Amino acid sequence: MTTLKEIAALAGVSRGTVDRVLNHRGSVNPETEKRVRDIASLLNYQPNKAALALASQKKKITIGVLLFGVENGNMFFQDVVEGVEYQQAKLTGYGCTVIIRSTLFDPHAQLEAINALLTSGIHGLVISPYNSPEIIDKINELSDMRIPTITANTDIPDSKRIAYVGSDYYQCGCTAGGLMGLITGGRAQVGIVTGSSLILCHSQRIEGFLDTVRVSHPGIKILDIATNLDDDFKSYNAASELIRNYPELDALYFTAAGVYGGCRAVIDLHKKGQIKIICFDAVERTKQLIRDGIIAATICQQPFQQGSRPVKLMFDYLSTGVQPENPIQYTEASIKIRENI
Repeated sequence: MTTLKEIAALAGVSRGTVDRVLNHRGSVNPETEKRVRDIASLLNYQPNKAALALASQKKKITIGVLLFGVENGNMFFQDVVEGVEYQQAKLTGYGCTVIIRSTLFDPHAQLEAINALLTSGIHGLVISPYNSPEIIDKINELSDMRIPTITANTDIPDSKRIAYVGSDYYQCGCTAGGLMGLITGGRAQVGIVTGSSLILCHSQRIEGFLDTVRVSHPGIKILDIATNLDDDFKSYNAASELIRNYPELDALYFTAAGVYGGCRAVIDLHKKGQIKIICFDAVERTKQLIRDGIIAATICQQPFQQGSRPVKLMFDYLSTGVQPENPIQYTEASIKIRENI
């Protein structure tokens, strides 16, 4: 097992300096800090678990978790919160506090929530970020303050976040494109209903879908793209407009929440069985719509893991100072249909 003394010898610094770097006990020259962290990572340094528990209890680590809320009907994040709470319960014995907050899809609301978490004294932030320059700047500011950020569910790769846990959304879009080709025989008139274009996962799901159908299923035509901001009422209106404006429409692709509202429009306009539908996630309403034959297939992305794993990674980093071995951690995507839902 690698020791602090061995790391210190290789880095050419004192054991106390290594301790300060790996346990965030004070200011260290940035070049020295990087050298120590690189050596610790190279040697796969793992702290003694008993010592880690004691040190964590003394440090009283506080992690802030900021997710998009369920206020607008996005039930997916309830499962993410369950993952966070599961990890929170496991870490309580290590003296770790987890503060969970949620906001709507609004960068200013996120900035206010981040500032409120800072006032609460957080040492690290787990966030589902709104993809905007203001949020990038804030994450970079936190990094300069030695408050690390891990993104969950959706990423913001141009920032100084130390890791991302969530789906490979471009690949999920490709999967959806392949599914659409299979269930329509490669010929369809598709309407796309999406959330905010400033949520990276939404735009990547569209990009992957478009690339796949263009190359592999040229008989699939995209009629229009409508937005619903993850809201069921807006989704109902968006889907209704698509159906009325394009009588030839025979397929819908939902890239975000609001699936229930969109499907209600299909039912109310007497289009059940005439429109093939593909969406994401398996909240209870979506499961029932699959059982009822409204939705053909959904692509799931392990929301529980998207809540649990980033909190564990953040705690490990704050406790040891060692960066996550893999900064990009994709959760598994699985396809659900009526026969396996």
